[in-house]
Amino acid sequence: MNLNAFNTPPKFFFNSLTAFSDTIPTIDTTQQLGDTVVVRGKNNSSRNSKDSSGIAKTDTLQLSKDSLDAPVHYAAADSGVLLIPSKQFILYGKADAKYKDIELQAAIINYNQQSQLVRAYGLNDTSTNLDTKPKLTQGDSKSISDSILFDLKTMKGRTTNSFFNEGELFVHADVLKKEGKDIFYGYRGRFTTCNLDTPHFAFRTRKLKMISNKIAVSGPASPEFEGVPIPIGIPFGIYPLSTGRHSGILPPQFIVSQDFGLGLENLGYYKVLNDNFDVTTRANIYSYGGYSFTINPKYYVRYHYQGALNFSFQSIKALNQNYLTPQEYNISKSFMLNWTHTRDNKARPGTTFSANVNFGSTKFNQYVLNNPFVNFNNQLNSSISYSKDFGGKSNLSVNLNHNQNSNTGLVNLNLPTVSYNVNTFYPFQKKEQVGEPKWWESIGIGYTGNFTNQLSFYDSAFSFKRLLDTAQYGFIHNIPISLTLPQLGPVTLSPSVSYQERWYGQKIFRNWDSINYRLDTSIRKGFFAARQMTYGISASTRIFGTYQFKHSSGIQAIRHEIRPTIALNYSPNMNGKFYYSMKVDTFGHVLRFSQFDGVLPGAFPEGAFGGISFGVDNLLEMKVKSKTDTSNNGIKKVKILDGFGFNSSYNLLADSFALAPFNIYARSTLFDKINITASAILDPYQVDQFGFRKNVFTWSGNHPTLGRLTGGNIAISTQFKSKSKDGKDSKSQIPVDPFMTPEEQQMQLQYVRSNPAEYTDFNIPWTLSLSYSLNFSKQLQVDSLSRYQFNTLISSNVNFQGDFSLTTKWKVGGTGYFDFNAGKLQQLSMFLTREMHCWQMSINVTPIGLWRSFSITLNPKSGILRDLRINRSRTFSNYN
Repeated sequence: MNLNAFNTPPKFFFNSLTAFSDTIPTIDTTQQLGDTVVVRGKNNSSRNSKDSSGIAKTDTLQLSKDSLDAPVHYAAADSGVLLIPSKQFILYGKADAKYKDIELQAAIINYNQQSQLVRAYGLNDTSTNLDTKPKLTQGDSKSISDSILFDLKTMKGRTTNSFFNEGELFVHADVLKKEGKDIFYGYRGRFTTCNLDTPHFAFRTRKLKMISNKIAVSGPASPEFEGVPIPIGIPFGIYPLSTGRHSGILPPQFIVSQDFGLGLENLGYYKVLNDNFDVTTRANIYSYGGYSFTINPKYYVRYHYQGALNFSFQSIKALNQNYLTPQEYNISKSFMLNWTHTRDNKARPGTTFSANVNFGSTKFNQYVLNNPFVNFNNQLNSSISYSKDFGGKSNLSVNLNHNQNSNTGLVNLNLPTVSYNVNTFYPFQKKEQVGEPKWWESIGIGYTGNFTNQLSFYDSAFSFKRLLDTAQYGFIHNIPISLTLPQLGPVTLSPSVSYQERWYGQKIFRNWDSINYRLDTSIRKGFFAARQMTYGISASTRIFGTYQFKHSSGIQAIRHEIRPTIALNYSPNMNGKFYYSMKVDTFGHVLRFSQFDGVLPGAFPEGAFGGISFGVDNLLEMKVKSKTDTSNNGIKKVKILDGFGFNSSYNLLADSFALAPFNIYARSTLFDKINITASAILDPYQVDQFGFRKNVFTWSGNHPTLGRLTGGNIAISTQFKSKSKDGKDSKSQIPVDPFMTPEEQQMQLQYVRSNPAEYTDFNIPWTLSLSYSLNFSKQLQVDSLSRYQFNTLISSNVNFQGDFSLTTKWKVGGTGYFDFNAGKLQQLSMFLTREMHCWQMSINVTPIGLWRSFSITLNPKSGILRDLRINRSRTFSNYN
């Protein structure tokens, strides 16, 4: 129902309530019709007149000074009473009134127009049912009280025995006062983040102040658990209620380490500089004298760009665990620099700029505590890229790349890599096409140019002179010419011509030192060029085959698709002059080298090539009856092999080793659960006792085989999990912030991996993830007798991660990494967590890894109290 102004014409309905007028109608009768109160009366004011129908009219509508500035909408289950002399309006029975952003629900609501006061009461109910009490809602704030007194003009109010909620904070106060629109004061209160009527924990205080959507502040407070007071207290409390940014201190975490001593970690400060820029600083301090600090500024301009810079410095002073060395402490200093930057594509259409820089000391990751995923990360990569599109006809890209290996200490810098591409254009094509195009009109020409500049050095032996000595550059020009011919039935023909030219900044020459029995190398600086032409034509087609089963069978059909390709290619011998033969060991083995081996951008192959390239790709799938899916007549497709095939080539012009190694691959997803990828290199030629190839096929001789495996890999991964308890898809437990940079998201993911107990989903009884990888290759190496021979290198490992519920409130899990080469677990972390509604207890144990650790944490789940935790941690190193 709506209640219109009290100074309306004599006949009216209560639809919206605005205010009493100075002219008050005289009441004739008051009649209640269901839930609607109808009032009829006469008005003798001279301002009113009657028309021919006798209906009273009002010339103008004038509101008094005490009128409200917005209508009040109301409803009542019982009745509404209008008291004209005292200017009061009373609603009875489940009354509901709305004014602006304020909603009041109560058993009785009394509005006094003269004083602008609203009083609300509950029923005389001796039960503890909160539904009988007045409820006041304003914005995100909600309160349930015994009685409410509220002034609509000043927005002030007073409630008794109130339960107040805003955001994650729940307050019960004997008296709650509202001073203005957003300020509250509480007396003799209890506040908590537990949303139960009888909370698991709370803090009691005599005074409490809250500012809506900003902050809550309390005086001296003491905690209680399950209603039992704890004889400890805090002098004051500050609780943020807003989800926006605000500056403040970041509390530390206490830790005990056998190597570093007692410590405070993550002590810091967060500073908001303006709407687009903020800075986070953190520091770790240890009793043995070690320390580290991190500064992390972030910037964000909507629709333009965003990014973050993270600089960390470590000064390590760790107790020496190796008693064979005399020093008491191991001292080292290291740093790490991370920078990410992305620009919105709408800021400058046609151009892009992004950066992802990760550069630091070799030993930095090794000394990061309680994070095995960082400890075992031995590879750092960086890239800064800029690209520009020139009207869709060509594009330019500039990249600065960096990579370094923590094991070898080798750092490679590409400063810069420039690529310019001209999209394929058709010079013989008519601007206005008439009739069928001629075959020469489909001749297309393109261009690709790449410039690379590389610097290499070891971080332990860095010098500017050595840096210049390792500097080298290279340029690649590639001009492809393509022609599209009409399709010959099921066969597609594609002829091509390609010209490529490479520019070099140096040559490398190798010479055998017969005195010292070693292979020496020398470098000649200058400008050098090499060229290569390639002519070819390729044909491809697709072959389908289907085997049908009986209609009653569970498998309806198996479908096989074969995609063969064959190509004829010719490349003249334009680079044989750069190749030479050289003795490489004392047994007289001779290898062929190019003057550009090991030089950017790499050497062209030797000799002419005129041969056949061929390959076959396969797809295998079947149609089965589905018991659950009724679409498509209950038939669904299941892929058996996503891809399986091989490719190779045969050089008709070569006098030896004409057949190239076979590249074999396979990929599949079994039962929509198990992902499998595999590849292998099969060499068709035999080798001697040292591993050097002989021009004899492996299927010749007394023990024929299809070939020799010279390299390959296989990766298998799967994930299993039980159904959720509520039957719904489980949501990620990781908090998502759309404004986080990719680097921050990666750091958050690493924290989740290192602290899985804090992000456990109790709705899923159990989960299990497994991944296995195997890699093998043959590499040419030099033994102690200066002999070159091929050795087989094999590496294999398995990663596992999972958890399961012991009970509905207890869950245990773990993650680990097993290295089959070493024959042992390289890393193992386990956790045990307890669900306690508004609290959580987690125990993390890492018995195996670079750092062994144990921690137990008890903390509220609420975001505003996340720093209120009880923590006990100990860390030990595994270094000898």
